[in-house]
Amino acid sequence: MTELRDAVRRATRTLAEAGVESAPVDALHLAAHLLGRDVSETRRLMVLGGVEAPEGYTDLVTERANRVPLQHLTGRAYFRGLELEVGPGVFVPRPETELLVDLALRAVAGIQRPVVVDLATGSGAIALAVKQEWPQATVYGIELADLANAWAVRNRDRLGLDVTVDRGDARDAYPELAGTVDVVTCNPPYIPDDQMPVDPEVRDHDPAEALYGGSADGLARPLEMAGRAAVLLRDGGSLVMEHAETQGASLPRALAATGDWGRVVDHVDLLGRPRCVVAERHRVGGRE
Repeated sequence: MTELRDAVRRATRTLAEAGVESAPVDALHLAAHLLGRDVSETRRLMVLGGVEAPEGYTDLVTERANRVPLQHLTGRAYFRGLELEVGPGVFVPRPETELLVDLALRAVAGIQRPVVVDLATGSGAIALAVKQEWPQATVYGIELADLANAWAVRNRDRLGLDVTVDRGDARDAYPELAGTVDVVTCNPPYIPDDQMPVDPEVRDHDPAEALYGGSADGLARPLEMAGRAAVLLRDGGSLVMEHAETQGASLPRALAATGDWGRVVDHVDLLGRPRCVVAERHRVGGRE
């Protein structure tokens, strides 16, 4: 019998040696997943002692050491208090994207029943978080990839949130909503085509169509989606878009050059890195 406490310690060493930066956290989460307990209860069981490591734990640790994403092994990702189901074929939501939701909620503040569209919704994380935190909003999410769309529908149904999830191309999404949307959110593929991600979890497991921006500067896909946002938004509506930290100047500059946008402001994440741009559609009567 291997005690849970010893097994988690051993797993932490194994993961650290494999280069997993979050080794202690991941070792604990894998144990909690197999035990069917939350992390705090699993910690308590480790302190009490006398609890055997769950069956299959060593196998899961080996997979994580091979850099299979933790979220693929547990089937869960956490985003702004939501527990989302994820797996192969869908981009795993990142903590830094929570800033995008903050900015979107700020943009709809004061609007009684805002209309929000999330382009390239992936797992549905952004759309579902907006609906959870602003229930009076009418929220739409659209995703082209079959597997990712299925994950979004599954998350919507499991969470019981009234979000319209559609399968389709973000570049011509929702023609019936043209000129009526208050906020468009988007976490587009934005990695420059010749820059392969360093982390194996991203490079080998996130779908390529959710990563690469379609050009040497990574801005082709973001600008295509911004173009659709300009069609969807009412005058004065806002686009909130995530970008790479190296695009904090280039994306706002490119948006301003299109002539579709008035005020364009970039925002940094909690680590002080450029992360999201907010662009306001021109108001009636000209630019601001």
